[in-house]
Amino acid sequence: MKSYRVENNPIVDSDVEAAFEWYEGEEPGLGYKFLDELRDTYYRIQDGPLKYQHLRSGVRRALTRRFPYAVFFSIEGELIVVLAVLHAAREPAVWQRRIE
Repeated sequence: MKSYRVENNPIVDSDVEAAFEWYEGEEPGLGYKFLDELRDTYYRIQDGPLKYQHLRSGVRRALTRRFPYAVFFSIEGELIVVLAVLHAAREPAVWQRRIE
């Protein structure tokens, strides 16, 4: 089985921080639950990135289970590059601009 390494595009940190802050503002501790869910999603992606929906231009999408968020990523050899972590209702143009 191929071993993958996950790396965030630098802008992803601001995606995650914004989501964390919003959830913490809603309920203390909920932001940390979001981070735990995101980490679990990253592990699932690492275990089998090809099983996730291919959108276009080599970009795939994995949905978190508990929160309405999508992780957009590409596979470059043994590297999984996370391009965006966005609310599932966000305009697709947000992540699409990141691959152009």
